[in-house]
Amino acid sequence: MSQASSANARDRVTTTLDRAAGAIERRFEIDLRALAAFRIAVGTLLIVDLLLRSRNLTAFYTDDGVLPREALFSDYSSVYSLHAISGEAWAQVLLFFVAGAFALAMLVGYRTRLATIVSWLLLISLHVRNPMILNGGDIMLRMLLLWGIFLPLGERWSIDARRIERNRATVSSVGTMAVLTQVLLMYATNAIHKSRSDAWMSGNAVVEIFQADQFTILLGNAIADQVPLLRAFTHLWMVLILLSPLLIVLVGYRRAVFASLFVSMHLGMFVTIQVGLFPLISVAGLLLFYPSAVWDDLTALATRVGIAPRLHGGLIRLQRDFPQFSLPLLPSVRQAVPSPSPAAITSRGRVLFSTVVPWLFLVLVVLANAQAVDYTEVPDPAEQVLETTHAEQSWRMFAPNPISNARWLVVPGELEDGTETDVLHGSAVDWDRPPSVDETYETSRWRKYIATMRYTDNENHRSYFANHLCGRWNATHETGVDRLTVYGLTDRAGPSEDPDIAKYELLEYDCSGEFIQRD
Repeated sequence: MSQASSANARDRVTTTLDRAAGAIERRFEIDLRALAAFRIAVGTLLIVDLLLRSRNLTAFYTDDGVLPREALFSDYSSVYSLHAISGEAWAQVLLFFVAGAFALAMLVGYRTRLATIVSWLLLISLHVRNPMILNGGDIMLRMLLLWGIFLPLGERWSIDARRIERNRATVSSVGTMAVLTQVLLMYATNAIHKSRSDAWMSGNAVVEIFQADQFTILLGNAIADQVPLLRAFTHLWMVLILLSPLLIVLVGYRRAVFASLFVSMHLGMFVTIQVGLFPLISVAGLLLFYPSAVWDDLTALATRVGIAPRLHGGLIRLQRDFPQFSLPLLPSVRQAVPSPSPAAITSRGRVLFSTVVPWLFLVLVVLANAQAVDYTEVPDPAEQVLETTHAEQSWRMFAPNPISNARWLVVPGELEDGTETDVLHGSAVDWDRPPSVDETYETSRWRKYIATMRYTDNENHRSYFANHLCGRWNATHETGVDRLTVYGLTDRAGPSEDPDIAKYELLEYDCSGEFIQRD
């Protein structure tokens, strides 16, 4: 009887463990169509990101810009960037085209893993070239690319699918666990930051952001005065991010509904505040949370309306007509390369790549997020790995306290003929608050750069900025600028109050003087 009892106990333990393993696997499995949609979204976002950055290519990535390589190498001790090899615009254009080509390869699913790896490396190189203009969306995009390296992104809706014979609908691996956890960590870490803020917990944060008038666009300008609505959005967003672990806990349609709430909020951000591509990058990550049932429903709907057959036909033609390139070894090379137990070597390499490496990165990323909210400290060797791979992250978007007042620059310059003009905006000097503060920033990258330049501890960046303004003005105007002064202006007035503008002199700069100047 004791033997029978022991056997029953072992069976119960085994059954419990199997159920737990099944439950965990269910929560971290991803439909291959979700991975395909994710791949297409990330590839598209990479191309759009390059196009948007190209508008300010000279200003941000060349020696004629705000961070010439002389300054980059001086201020940042370790710079490993292809984009820093040359300070000429043509070199940056070439690298942008190369990055765009690999992003397009990723989008269509051609040599998908190679395209993902190269896209990740080139994106890191681009980020390293000018860290002054990076935001949370940039960090998320490069992390999604990193985790994409360990995922079978090319098994569906791709050119690579023509040579893949595996018949499976979903995949569950360390890679899928890592990418889903990464999205969750962004929300959870940001939630902890915001929970320490009175503005967010009281419901006033979004009100302050919209009334600061330097982020609002489109619909945001129309609802900036709708205080009750903005407070409701603040509370709703706090509830969502505090409950973000449900993205992992829930399964099936309940997970889809919960993920859709996040998607809706991000799309709302996209049409109300200017935060670059961050909302769309977040939506790309959320695609991975939609289960097979949703993709089955979407496939059935696309078939009924006649879209699916056309898309499938187009994919078949692309797979058929796209050339297959291979790089066979020369006979002499093949003879020189030993091949002992190739299956064993391949198996070990696959385990290392698909399991050990992503596990290592996942642990490091979890530690990085815990350190960001002061829960622990990352050991020095781990910190070095995170810095080398640019996987460090803190997710402080509008946290702990959002910007609650309007801020802009005025840069009066003394021209060679004795007249004065604003050399930043190319207009008369005006100390009044602009009708729309957001319009004083050419792009969201410029707004990020100016905010970083204005408040960074490294005051050299103010000289770099002033030097760029001198060079830009003198290259485009017959009457040059002799000297200029950079002022930061802040409207300290609260909502519905008259403007209370404070003026801060950041730097007086002689355009014919030393590169770095201090007051």
